[in-house]
Amino acid sequence: MKSSRKGFTTGSCATAAAVAALSMLKGLSLSSVRIVLPDGNYLDIPVHSVGLEEDRAWAEVIKDAGDDPDVTHGHVIGVSARLNPGKEIIIKGGKGVGIVTKPGL
Repeated sequence: MKSSRKGFTTGSCATAAAVAALSMLKGLSLSSVRIVLPDGNYLDIPVHSVGLEEDRAWAEVIKDAGDDPDVTHGHVIGVSARLNPGKEIIIKGGKGVGIVTKPGL
């Protein structure tokens, strides 16, 4: 029996894009990002593109759902990042990003 090809979640794509964008702000252009999964395993996610414009960096990852594709398979998951004057981290979801509004989700 052939095993199915594994992909990665939209959240994993967003994490990888965020790491790549933040790394770009520090002058490091990444071609892939290794993230730690909840079970302690690692996942290497390719970075499709990165860029730097003045005080803003951006990165994009192409969603790969593996052999069990969902509606987001093949879509670009992008992150834009910039350093703010304080030490506070602010995360804002863009168009199409859901927000958890109920406890337990």
